[in-house]
Amino acid sequence: MPHDGDHGPHDHAHGHAHGHAHGHAHGHEHGHGHGHGHEHRHAVAGRHRNAAVGGGDALSRRGLLAAAAAATAGLAAPGALRAQGAPAASIAARAIDFLEALTAAQRPRALLAFPGGERENWHYVPRARAGLPLRQMDPPQRRAARALLGAALSDAGLARVDGVVRLEGVLRESEGEWRDPDNYVLAVFGTPGAFPWGFRFEGHHLSLNFTLAGPEAIAVTPAFFGANPANVRRGQHAGFRLWGAEEDHARAVLRGLDARARAVAVIADRSMGDIVAGPGREREIGAPRGVALGTLPAELKARAAAIVEGFLGHLQADLAQRQTARIRQGGFDALRFAWAGGAEPGEAHYFRLHGPTTLVEHDNTQNGANHVHAVWRDLTADFGRDALADHYKAQRHGG
Repeated sequence: MPHDGDHGPHDHAHGHAHGHAHGHAHGHEHGHGHGHGHEHRHAVAGRHRNAAVGGGDALSRRGLLAAAAAATAGLAAPGALRAQGAPAASIAARAIDFLEALTAAQRPRALLAFPGGERENWHYVPRARAGLPLRQMDPPQRRAARALLGAALSDAGLARVDGVVRLEGVLRESEGEWRDPDNYVLAVFGTPGAFPWGFRFEGHHLSLNFTLAGPEAIAVTPAFFGANPANVRRGQHAGFRLWGAEEDHARAVLRGLDARARAVAVIADRSMGDIVAGPGREREIGAPRGVALGTLPAELKARAAAIVEGFLGHLQADLAQRQTARIRQGGFDALRFAWAGGAEPGEAHYFRLHGPTTLVEHDNTQNGANHVHAVWRDLTADFGRDALADHYKAQRHGG
C-alpha cells in the first residue's frame, strides 16, 4: 500500500472522544525524504453524539430559527444581516436548512456539542468520523450540505473540494472499493446562529473547519487539502494537478533567488516527508525560517502571494477579504519562504510560508513525489481560539 498509513478497508472507531489521532507524521526539520508522514488509519474518531445540542424532533426549524434569530437579530432581515455580518448569517441559514433536511434519526449524528474535544479532532487520513457522511445522505440532503459549503467557500473552493473527491475516485479505480468518494463527513457543532458554533467537512485528504464565535468573528482554519496522485498520469483525468499552480509558483520563487537568498531559503537537502504542523503538532514548526518576503523583488513576492491565494481563494469573498486583512496586519513582508528537497519537477520537495500567525505548508514526498499534503494554519486563531477566549472572558465579566 502507499503511505497515508492506509492499511486496508477497516476503521477503528472507538465510542469515546479523546482526540486520539495517531497521525505519526514526524516531519521534524531534519529532512526525512523517506516520508515519515505515514497517516495511520487507526486514528481514533471520537464521538460526542449523546452530548449533541438537542436531538431528534426537538431540533425543529422553528427552534433553530428562534435560536439563530436571538443571536443575529433576525435571519430574514437583509439590513440587519449586513449590519451584523452577512457571511455569518448566511452560513447559519444554510446550516439550518441542512439540519432541517435530515431525518430525526440522522440529526443527532450530524449535530454535535460545541464544547469538548471532538470539534478539534481533525485529521486527513481515511478513518471513521463523527458526523454524517455523504453516503448516508439522499440527493436533497446532499444539495443542502453543498449549499452550506457554498456559503463559506467560493466557486474555486468548491472546485478544490470536488478535486479532492475526484482523486479519491481515481484511487478507488487502482486500489479498490475501500477508497470511498462518499466517505466525506459533515458535522455541525452547536446551534447555528447561537454563538459560538461551527461546522466541519472532512474526509481523506480534506479537512475544512469553520468556527463562528460571533457575527464578525469567523475562523477558517485549519484548512487541509491533499492530492494523491498529485499529477494524474493516466485515465480520463490525466494531467489533472490539484495543487500544480502553487507548486509551480513556489519552484519559480526558489529559482529566482540569488545565491545568498537561496542559501537562507533552503532549510534542508531532503523534503520533510509530510507537513510539520499536522494535527496537534503546530508547536513543532518552531520559529519562522527562510528568506523574508520583504527582501524579495516584486515578481517573486507576487509568486509567493499566489501561493497564499491558493488557500484564501477557496473562501467566500467576504471571508477571503477578512483573512487577507489579517495576514497583512501580521505583515506580509514578514512571511518567510522556506524550501527543502529537490528543486526539479518530480523530485521530493517541501515548502512553506511562515510568519508570526500565518503558516502555509506543502509537501510532495510520498508515492515517488506524486502525493501532496497542503495545510493552512492560523497559529493563534485555529478553531477560533483567539475569538473564543475573548468571548468567554466577556461572559465571565458580564460583557
